[in-house]
Amino acid sequence: MKTINHLMLVLCCCIAFLSCSRQQSIPKVYSVENRGKDFEKPVLPDLDELPVVEGLTDPFAWSDGSGRSTKFSDWSKRRNEIAAEIQHYETGPKPGRPDSISANFKNDTLTVNITVNGKTLTLKSGIILPDGEGPFPAVIGIGRGSGSLPADLFSERNIAQITYDFSQVVAWQQKRGSEPINKLYPDLAYIGSYAAWPWGVSRLIDGLELVADELPIDLEHLAITGCSFAGKMALFSGAFDERIALTIAQESGGGGAAAWRVSETLGEVETLGRTNYVWFMESMSQFANHVQKLPFDHHELMAMIAPRALLVLGNPDYEWLADESGYVSCQAAKRVWETFGIADRFGFSIVAGHPHCQLPDVQRPEVEAFLDKFLLDNDTVNTHVAIHPFPEVDYNKWIDWQ
Repeated sequence: MKTINHLMLVLCCCIAFLSCSRQQSIPKVYSVENRGKDFEKPVLPDLDELPVVEGLTDPFAWSDGSGRSTKFSDWSKRRNEIAAEIQHYETGPKPGRPDSISANFKNDTLTVNITVNGKTLTLKSGIILPDGEGPFPAVIGIGRGSGSLPADLFSERNIAQITYDFSQVVAWQQKRGSEPINKLYPDLAYIGSYAAWPWGVSRLIDGLELVADELPIDLEHLAITGCSFAGKMALFSGAFDERIALTIAQESGGGGAAAWRVSETLGEVETLGRTNYVWFMESMSQFANHVQKLPFDHHELMAMIAPRALLVLGNPDYEWLADESGYVSCQAAKRVWETFGIADRFGFSIVAGHPHCQLPDVQRPEVEAFLDKFLLDNDTVNTHVAIHPFPEVDYNKWIDWQ
């Protein structure tokens, strides 16, 4: 009996060691915007050629129907298939990094000049640096330095706060063809704001790289956060730039964490047919009555962030946000991180009893844990977070590829 117990102990230790080794071998962040940009795009059929998929689409299945792969070594290619589908059917293309970018840091302001075809767009971002020499981890806050999260979450941890003024790229209610980005890309007036705004975030990160000798930001520990429409912006930005180590999407609703397919079955929520099409391509409306023909859904938008860290915050007091759909979508996305043995890098907290975009005290511990682990490298904190008010919801019926 002692021999059997000893063997069992050795086996358990080996499994734990292999699991830990696997986690350590999978990076938490990358140094380039998109490692898989050179992969060939998948075939992207027209609406009438797309198959009906009732449940949530399989994030591991190749777009051409040739099978599926759960190998991490295949994930970059599969991730870029998802990216191609999202850009083709939903947002339009996110432009790549232009050849001409310059930046300077002066008077607590980062200025980034992006020039394309002789036209220049300028991004200015106020930066709050902690005391000391750094380099400091940083959060890119949409609209203000901490987004809609309390600033003390960052200041108490010596995390720099970088404001992203999205209106310098596209206004909240864009007028197609008349926005700052349209000066650079007049042929892309049809793209949605959720292609343009993340482009601006990526150019802001380019600027941080260019002034690294002057501005003490730790580029391996960047986060982004926003709430509501800016929560969607944070999700798309984190999904489409692999230099972002941590994404915190707060109350992002339809077009964010919520899955279009699931939202279609709920009440007065933001569905694909009732969203704001200036944020997307107008042509996405062709799916308003054909949601089951989308070759992707938003659990895959979230999955694009893997293997990096993502925390999703919800607020079920606001029906429009479709948090039941967000819950199902999160459960589906979670399978990707679990499959790669890095489940601690994804979490969701859906909590009622507070105004929209105001973090309640009960959600602070989850945010603090993700900041501590993924910006400050404190691996002792627990980031296995799955808090929700939907115990009766059968999310498994949406996930037939488990």
